[in-house]
Amino acid sequence: MAKSNTKTGGRVATTGVIPGRWALSVGNPESPTPEGFSWTLLSDVARLESGHTPSRKKDEYWNGEIPWIGIRDATENHGRVITSTKQWISEEGLNNSSARLLPADTVCLSRTASVGYVITMGVPMATSQDFINWVCGPQLSAKYLHYILMSEQEAIRRFAHGTTHQTVYFPEAKAFHVCLPSRTEQDSITAVLSALDEKIATNEHIAKTIGELSSVTYSSALYNSPDSFTETPLSDTSDFINGRAFTKDATGSGRMVIRIAEMNSGPGKSTVYNEIEVPEKHLANPGDILFSWSGSLIAQRWYRPQGIINQHIFKVVPKSGHPVWLSFELVKRKITDFRSIAADKATTMGHIQRRHLDETVPVPNAEIISKLDASLGPLWDRALVAEQEGLKLAELRDTLLPQLMSGKLRVKDAERIVEDNV
Repeated sequence: MAKSNTKTGGRVATTGVIPGRWALSVGNPESPTPEGFSWTLLSDVARLESGHTPSRKKDEYWNGEIPWIGIRDATENHGRVITSTKQWISEEGLNNSSARLLPADTVCLSRTASVGYVITMGVPMATSQDFINWVCGPQLSAKYLHYILMSEQEAIRRFAHGTTHQTVYFPEAKAFHVCLPSRTEQDSITAVLSALDEKIATNEHIAKTIGELSSVTYSSALYNSPDSFTETPLSDTSDFINGRAFTKDATGSGRMVIRIAEMNSGPGKSTVYNEIEVPEKHLANPGDILFSWSGSLIAQRWYRPQGIINQHIFKVVPKSGHPVWLSFELVKRKITDFRSIAADKATTMGHIQRRHLDETVPVPNAEIISKLDASLGPLWDRALVAEQEGLKLAELRDTLLPQLMSGKLRVKDAERIVEDNV
């Protein structure tokens, strides 16, 4: 039988107090609370759990049927309920390590290196040791705890310490206090926030489905009319404009500096902003194609506000009147090859070189492009609208979140704000 209880170390909870901003604190801050709210030791209403990584030297411990949450699962799914992971472990790996199979609705907080990412298990899963996990009891809604942690990102990072890697240690986690209303009020608050998250998820699904349909449509045209496609250097189809090291001397305000982190973070905010003036060619606007040529090699449509691209990013600008969706499809078709090239680099951050952009891709003739553009052009535009609508909803949720968690905004008022904006 799978193990389900974790030993989190013998160190007792810290006796210090580090107040958060809204509804989370290390230790009891004993600060005034809104009517109907009270400070509660988190471990009194939720079971604290840790995780572990089975030995990488044992192949039989991996590629099993148990989803195992690693840091990348958290950074790429921050704020979401997840049902699948990048890596899976076996029953044998579970039973021969300190990993534990935790139930659905377990709330997970990344505690080391990348601190403060929050996800909730949609199915039973295990996690690495990089997480603090809570299995909520009847007095605490898992969704409500999820939203508390989401609202307290800044505080959680202040709770971390360490010389090599910032880490939230278990003595601090054992001392976590949360400011809670009644369970009924918790459910009412999460209903408002969940409604926004569902609308955000719907827009994400629309954009994802359109992307998949576009790729299938393009691949079908290539399969059915191969003679209408010509192998052409990728660099002949688009200009690849490289950014610069605009992260240096960042002012902390102004436009977002788009790094690999921003390419990976979905609709999340950046930590780097700069007010400097840069040439138009180094700016990314909604609808532009960005391609990170180093580290995480990914291509995506930019849909957030105008940002400044740094030296690890190409802005892809179509040539010869090609539609933007075509340049995107052509880059995507080289991603696998580019990742293989980058993986062969004997450096800590794999990358491609500009000469690799001269490799060929099958490009359709003008007649095929015109036919495809009739359907794929509007789909590209619709996907961009869906992504931007999702971003607007996420900003609204993030505005309401701390106000609801702190009790400064009540549910009825929040419902009116949502109705006026959705």
